[in-house]
Amino acid sequence: MAVNAGELRHRVTIQRYISGGRDADGHRLDGAWTTHKKVYAKITPLSTKDLLTAQAAQSEITARMMVRYKTGTSLDTTMRVIWQGRTYAIDSQGLPDNETGVEYMTFNLDGGVEHFRD
Repeated sequence: MAVNAGELRHRVTIQRYISGGRDADGHRLDGAWTTHKKVYAKITPLSTKDLLTAQAAQSEITARMMVRYKTGTSLDTTMRVIWQGRTYAIDSQGLPDNETGVEYMTFNLDGGVEHFRD
């Protein structure tokens, strides 16, 4: 099943956390979230049934994100997604599509909980 461009209609910002490190005196510098890339994706909130199942398993997953597969694109669980003013942590490694494995990737998104890094 090929992905229609119309399905990937949500413009999302993928961010990664850059650690601040230490200054010349050894004091800790604040880290910051920076834009890794902006992509078109399909964001699908979980159904009520899926939400209840996730909660029973003590998971915070509330949505899924599908993006086009690109060689060399590295999205991982240390990153977060900004969509419509909400922040989602990427909660899983990308799952390849069932057909060829190189058309799209699906990621589970953690319900707007911001993960603090440092």
